[in-house]
Amino acid sequence: MFLANISNFIAGQEWIFIIIIVAVLIFGAKKIPELAKTFGKAKGEFEKGKIEGEKELKDFKEKASDVNKESKSD
Repeated sequence: MFLANISNFIAGQEWIFIIIIVAVLIFGAKKIPELAKTFGKAKGEFEKGKIEGEKELKDFKEKASDVNKESKSD
């Protein structure tokens, strides 16, 4: 209930500042760049995996399509 009342007064971009302040208090100012670097690397790996998965799915669909065409022509 308390947070619901606060959220009525704080909207949009103010939340970003609150989250940053809480993160600095929890992790300390020295740890934030390390966490950001780790997060960036993880995001990059996720994107690579996503692209690879989409490529494999596309290849699988093409193979399935080819097999389907071959079976219909027989």
